[in-house]
Amino acid sequence: MTAPNFWDDNDGAQKVIGELNGLKESVTRIQGLENQVEDIQVMMDLIAEENDASLIPDIKEGVKSLGDDLSNFELQLLLNNPYDKRNAILELHPGAGGTESQDWASMLLRMYTRWAEGHGYKVETLDYLPGDEAGIKSVTLLIKGHNAYGYLKAEKGVHRLVRISPFDASGRRHTSFASCDVAPEIDDDITIEIRSDELKIDTYRASGAGGQHINTTDSAVRITHIPTGVVVSCQSERSQIQNREHAMKMLRSKLYELKIREQEEEAAKMRGEQKDIAWGSQIRSYVFHPYSMVKDHRTGVETAVVQAVMDGEIDQFIDGYLRMQMNQS
Repeated sequence: MTAPNFWDDNDGAQKVIGELNGLKESVTRIQGLENQVEDIQVMMDLIAEENDASLIPDIKEGVKSLGDDLSNFELQLLLNNPYDKRNAILELHPGAGGTESQDWASMLLRMYTRWAEGHGYKVETLDYLPGDEAGIKSVTLLIKGHNAYGYLKAEKGVHRLVRISPFDASGRRHTSFASCDVAPEIDDDITIEIRSDELKIDTYRASGAGGQHINTTDSAVRITHIPTGVVVSCQSERSQIQNREHAMKMLRSKLYELKIREQEEEAAKMRGEQKDIAWGSQIRSYVFHPYSMVKDHRTGVETAVVQAVMDGEIDQFIDGYLRMQMNQS
């Protein structure tokens, strides 16, 4: 039997490289933890032998640092779902409210982009529809990197904003909503049956941020899966054929995610759980006024440092969600 040649396929090569980098990172982190333990042990031996109390603050700091690093490594180990290690397809859609909600969606886009870049992930914009006056009507990102989906699955749900609207001349407080949907990028090794007669395929002229055309042909592609109503769009490539290929991969990922969601709902019913997964049930609130707070309603994790969160510092919320999932399993 001939071994598969991953290097004939750029996506396959990137997947192998990503897995190797993930393994290397795990080994490096384990070695770092071992070194920290050895350093603490050496300091403790010196205290015992020389009765040198001046090392006690260093030991306390070392133990705290070791505890933090162990906690972070444990979090990485929690990502043991078969698809956690995959790239993530993240979609943002504003709720009702026009410009106000569209602006909120663009703020979330910035937050997730900064988070991804801060973790060394590559961000590709697959589809982008600008708002009428400000913000966005929708955006689809491909976030590429080891464990991208494993982390970002914690962000799936409705996000609520409370603030003094910059679009309201009266300076009134507004509440806005935007939904975040996250699915793993599915490769050809996952079988998802899609019949061609169940698809509605439209083409249109691609446009980027600010409404400027990427090209002058109908290269963008929108695919509707008629039985489920799932709609995907792609305009990141100049070729209609390439955009269609990307859109089909997105569709397979969305249908896979839908299948998993249905299985989870069925399991919840069998356990007698009442689980509201409606679009209007927010997972997190971001309050800018009359006080500053971001609170995750699933885990209770909260912070008053709102600007840091909007700059992409959302690891505490992801950590809290993953640990909650671990305790419930």
